[in-house]
Amino acid sequence: MLVLRRKTGEGIMIGSDVVIRILSIGHGDVKIGIEAPKSVKVLREELYKEVIKTNVESNDFDVDLAKKIFKGEN
Repeated sequence: MLVLRRKTGEGIMIGSDVVIRILSIGHGDVKIGIEAPKSVKVLREELYKEVIKTNVESNDFDVDLAKKIFKGEN
């Protein structure tokens, strides 16, 4: 895991087309913005896990296919 310190307005590049930007910091939380192409799916981690959990509970769900879809490999 890479750990970085950033100030408000600063960003982090992921590849050449995804930017994570710090919008504000205060009272125990950080507000971030994500700039990414529409082909890149961006989900909160807890939502991603809930979708996978719900779909795994169905009988005909393919976990590997779901991971490919969320990674934009469909």
